Amino acid sequence: MGRQIVIIFFLVAGCGLCTAQTTFLQQYINNGLRNSPLLKEYQNQVALNKYDSLLIIATTKPQVTGSSFNSYAPVIKGFGYDGAITNGANIITLVGVNKSIPNKKLLNAQFENLQLQSQERMNTSKLTEQDLKRGIIAQYIAAYGSLLQLNFNKDIENLLAKEEVVLKKLTQTNVYKQSDYLAFLVTLQQQQLLVKQSTIQYKNDFATLNYLCGITDTATTDLQDPGITLHTLPETKTSVFFKQFEIDSLKIINNKTLVTVSYKPKINVFADAGYNSSLAFQAYKNFGTSFGISASIPIYDGRQKKLQYSKIDVEEKTRQNYQSYFTTQYQQQIAQLTQQLKATESLISDINSQLKYTQSLIDVNGKLLETGEARITDYVLALNNYINAQNLVTQNNIARLQIINQLNYWNR
Repeated sequence: MGRQIVIIFFLVAGCGLCTAQTTFLQQYINNGLRNSPLLKEYQNQVALNKYDSLLIIATTKPQVTGSSFNSYAPVIKGFGYDGAITNGANIITLVGVNKSIPNKKLLNAQFENLQLQSQERMNTSKLTEQDLKRGIIAQYIAAYGSLLQLNFNKDIENLLAKEEVVLKKLTQTNVYKQSDYLAFLVTLQQQQLLVKQSTIQYKNDFATLNYLCGITDTATTDLQDPGITLHTLPETKTSVFFKQFEIDSLKIINNKTLVTVSYKPKINVFADAGYNSSLAFQAYKNFGTSFGISASIPIYDGRQKKLQYSKIDVEEKTRQNYQSYFTTQYQQQIAQLTQQLKATESLISDINSQLKYTQSLIDVNGKLLETGEARITDYVLALNNYINAQNLVTQNNIARLQIINQLNYWNR
């Protein structure tokens, strides 16, 4: 019996030392990323920017429009509109061509703005991907922890069930009192209830994992060890979490450029051809054409340009404040998680040391129990101490994995 306890311990503890099975966890991550409508939306938004770029190019090409205006104002018995105003009739049918002379600096600034929008959406997509991964991994770890707890409780239940058979025979031969046997039987029944409760908990955690990943399968399977390890954090400037501040800075610079080029002269050329007649004289000769050029040159706008520059400067100060605050919070978060990880690993080491003494006590009491030389209450007490210690190991191992997941979240 003591050997059985030792075997159970090494089976449970060995789960944390087995070969990392990242493929099983990766399948859930891949499903979650593939099924996320939000990530698909960001991809579509980037594709839309390509069309916006083509629309800008299209506005620089000649714009051809057709127009027609036809009216007739009759004069009946001297009553009617003044012919000097209406010309009696107006027949206008024209095809017009209009083309603005593109400002290369303005076009470049507009293209730069679209490119920055695409970068912003791609970066937001990466951040969303990180959030989704962290949530899936966290739930996977929680479900895996529930599975470890369930398997351990089943092992203890099987062990108690075997001991119950031995104790029942010893009780029938008056080696143990009936009351002691019944107390042990209550312990076995409590363990059976705990197994049922652990089963429900694991099914719930497993179903939540499927829900996060967009998986509709309701079957429950055993999860593999997540096998996650602590990654080296990147430099602050290369982190995706700081990329947004860089993009915002470039957008502010580009906004200044857009303001500057908007005050440059705008030149437009136009031409039309068609039929324009009042039908008063030789209407068949009123086919013709016209063309010209127009220009718009800003002179004074009430200091709007300067005010827009000042507004952009305030936006830059706001951006700098957010970046400074986030940098401080980022460093504090990493330091805090690192400290928690070291403390948790130290606690796990201490609990494992305690488990060695608890195992020895169970081993001794188990041998004495089978020969009728130990009290059942002493054995149950030692077993409960072992179960509590093992539960602490499992809980802290899961907590350790969750902390690593939090640290790895910042590793992009």
